[in-house]
Amino acid sequence: MNKNEASKQNEPSSQSSPNNLSKQNSPNEKNELTYTQNGDYLIPDLSLSETQTTPIGKYGRMRRTYLKEHRPILYNRLILSEKLYPHLTEIDRTANERLERLMDELTKQNGVTEKLKADDPMEWVRTMNSLKAQAEETILTELIFS
Repeated sequence: MNKNEASKQNEPSSQSSPNNLSKQNSPNEKNELTYTQNGDYLIPDLSLSETQTTPIGKYGRMRRTYLKEHRPILYNRLILSEKLYPHLTEIDRTANERLERLMDELTKQNGVTEKLKADDPMEWVRTMNSLKAQAEETILTELIFS
């Protein structure tokens, strides 16, 4: 045996089969990746699971924008783990429930009644808009931008 043949025997094989790669990536059958050969390249077979198709409300969209612009690492982690959509729907649901509760509390504290609505509708609208702005500011601080 000459030197060239000996050195070739000691070198690892540069060609791997798709079966060898999938076995090397994970010993766990649940996490085993499969590959599709496309020319000289092995492309992993990746797919997303089915997600819900209910629309995301105002607060869910605001949370998504905040995460995308100010917390990109968390945003990407939620996307890759397929937890972004459930997170946004939960934030939206919680924010709407909190808004209803806060509006009830604030209207009672400020004496906003149906009598005021009948007597002075413009004052009632002005007061309700102010109270809603207060409630939304609280929600944005506690839920959306945290």
